[in-house]
Amino acid sequence: MEHVGQSGHPSPESVRRTAPPETMLSTTSPKPTWQTRRKALGVTVADAMARRAFTRMSSYPAPSYAQRPMSTLTPALERSPVAERLRARGRHLGGYVALTKPRIVELLLVTTLPTMFVARQGVPSVLLMLATLVGGALAAGGANAINMVVDRDIDRVMHRTRNRPLVTGEVTPKAALVFALVLEVAAFVELWLAVNLLSAVLAVSATAFYVFVYTLWLKRTSAQNIVIGGAAGAVPVLVGWAAVTDRLSWAPLVLFAVVFLWTPPHFWALAVRYREDYEAAHVPMLPVVAPFVRTARQILVYSLALVAVTLVFTPVAHMGWLYSASAGVLGVVLVGYAVRLRLAQTPAAAMALFGYSITYLTLLFVAMAADVLVRHH
Repeated sequence: MEHVGQSGHPSPESVRRTAPPETMLSTTSPKPTWQTRRKALGVTVADAMARRAFTRMSSYPAPSYAQRPMSTLTPALERSPVAERLRARGRHLGGYVALTKPRIVELLLVTTLPTMFVARQGVPSVLLMLATLVGGALAAGGANAINMVVDRDIDRVMHRTRNRPLVTGEVTPKAALVFALVLEVAAFVELWLAVNLLSAVLAVSATAFYVFVYTLWLKRTSAQNIVIGGAAGAVPVLVGWAAVTDRLSWAPLVLFAVVFLWTPPHFWALAVRYREDYEAAHVPMLPVVAPFVRTARQILVYSLALVAVTLVFTPVAHMGWLYSASAGVLGVVLVGYAVRLRLAQTPAAAMALFGYSITYLTLLFVAMAADVLVRHH
């Protein structure tokens, strides 16, 4: 008899007693069909083939390179004849690039491009800018390479230049001279055909002045070598102006004076740091032949003259407020560095002025281009 709880529902105990017994699963497998037999046979054959292949592969000896750690492979690859030839070619190519003094070329191009903006009073043609920069880079690179050929005896003495390619033997003097002349011819032809004849003549004349007047004559004979020789580095602004207008006027001549006056403080500051090098090479840079106080005074005088000429450029080239303000602020900082050198008279102060002089010239010419863009666009 079923036990009923107080709520009228069956009690748990009665439920457990009356629950149906669990059904037992049959252990008898169903009769296999021909499809299941074929599937089982295929799996068995495939498994056997895989096991046999794995056994064969594991019995083969591993290749020699697989048995060696990567730490021993890398030096072996680096010592291979192919790697040695590639490294030799890379060093050889790098030697030719070093002959052009890329950092100096870059600085010259920084003055050329903004000058073209001022001459155009806007944005020049992209093709014209590219052709002018390529021609200017070729001409400057050729001039620097000739300078290295002539000064290789000096470079061998000075610590700062002992790793130049003509000193290390990476490039021979004859190969360097041929390379330089090819660059100069290419520069003249490229500027003549793609820009105009005036810009080509100016670029090559700058090379001639740099090689014959500065390198072969003044550098080893006069303390004013960098003052007069610096004219070569000021010609790129004339090239940039002539590329746009095919003529020269007062504005590019004032820009020429800007770079001309910037050169002595820039290089004299570097010569202060490497005074012993120049003295050992018998190069009469001003810091070598004059007391420190005189060099510092000359740097200050040229810096003041430079700032004055940058301000004169405003009315001559009809520049706006952006350039004028930039020239004033940058000039005050430059004079401040020159005064600091005059008071401290230390190589550290000279190198601080040298570093800022590069920033000064770059920002000054960038301000020229920005001023034109702001006023005309």
